Amino acid sequence: MSESKDYLVQDVEKGTVNISEDVVAAIAAVAVSEVEGVFGLSSSFTSDLKELLGKKNLSKGVKLAIEEDVVSVECFVVVTYGYEIPAVAGAIQDNVASAVESMTGLKVSAVNVDVCGISTPKA
Repeated sequence: MSESKDYLVQDVEKGTVNISEDVVAAIAAVAVSEVEGVFGLSSSFTSDLKELLGKKNLSKGVKLAIEEDVVSVECFVVVTYGYEIPAVAGAIQDNVASAVESMTGLKVSAVNVDVCGISTPKA
């Protein structure tokens, strides 16, 4: 996700509603974390460095592509060992699309899931 603070502008009856891209990404990140079998979101080195410097990144592991009122979401996840990866990925897709659409009114065209690793059981 870019560092610029871009907003999605929606015209409503009494004016406009501006939703930050960071908010949409955070909604998607929370929806991913709610899925059983997800160990966590995978982040980049830059995100990790920012967190060390005290800047919390709620959208860690989520990338958005937005055109008008249509959003495409890419999630980078770590799956818990022992879970069926395609089932977890399908649940992520359903949960993210549902959460983003219901909370923002945006149309979700795609939810791409990149499994970057698995958590291993502690010995």
